[in-house]
Amino acid sequence: MSVDQLSVSLSKDQAYALVDAVSERDDLALTASAHEIEETGEWVFEATCDSPPDMDGFSALARQVLGGDVTFSVEAIDPEVNWVAKSLEGLAPVIAGGFYVYGSHSTDAIPEGLTPMRIEAAQAFGTGHHETTTGCLEAIEMILRRRTPRRMIDIGTGTGVLAIALAKRVEARILATDIDPIAVTTTIENARDNNVAEQIHSIEATGLDHPEIVDGAPYDLIVANILAGPLTDLAPGMGQIADSSGIAILSGILNTQADGVIAAYEAAGFSLVEHLKRKDWTTLVLRKH
Repeated sequence: MSVDQLSVSLSKDQAYALVDAVSERDDLALTASAHEIEETGEWVFEATCDSPPDMDGFSALARQVLGGDVTFSVEAIDPEVNWVAKSLEGLAPVIAGGFYVYGSHSTDAIPEGLTPMRIEAAQAFGTGHHETTTGCLEAIEMILRRRTPRRMIDIGTGTGVLAIALAKRVEARILATDIDPIAVTTTIENARDNNVAEQIHSIEATGLDHPEIVDGAPYDLIVANILAGPLTDLAPGMGQIADSSGIAILSGILNTQADGVIAAYEAAGFSLVEHLKRKDWTTLVLRKH
């Protein structure tokens, strides 16, 4: 299989908006990201795609999201290289919510008083570096100070980082789900590497109607770091699987999308507890009532 990389220089807000829109599509890209070039301060949108990429589809989506035409550059890349992992190899450890997230490449000593999690760069989202993940880790720390959940689910688990964080702090089992089989495999491997494999059960599931999700309900803690669109669609189902006073920690939400997600969850029987903002991204903590 040949692989191409699309890129274009945009403003920071535009780059993140386009990443968000591409990520809600299953047919355009294998991965999408936005990053700043340190030397110039310029922001770049990048997408890795099967060849040939759907240029008409990208152009139409850019017009819809950004309100104008965008000229993408296309470069063929080596399909044998795990470009997601390669791009993350040099990332420094992250401290968030009392957790210390690091990769095996890190040579730094683990600080005392923090809960360590070794999360390797992989073809799944969640190394702790994105504001959505750090926001969730901070929210988890906040909730665990107030209560000890016993029935937990991590929806859209990615690398399993949030499920592992919970397992490190609470002696209970966590159901970790994702639509991507690579994410499921990655979560299982990371849980094993962090010595919490017996606590985490990871399954491939779309939506909330998988038998194992239904059988495990009601949940007193739900975490979901995905995207605003899917989170909004899942709101009624979240209301059904949440305990009567259950907590939902939601992220993957741009600040500009937060009000819409809050409204959807209020309609599903939740009330807002905390609204955390980290740069352009929101993490919500809601309680079922």
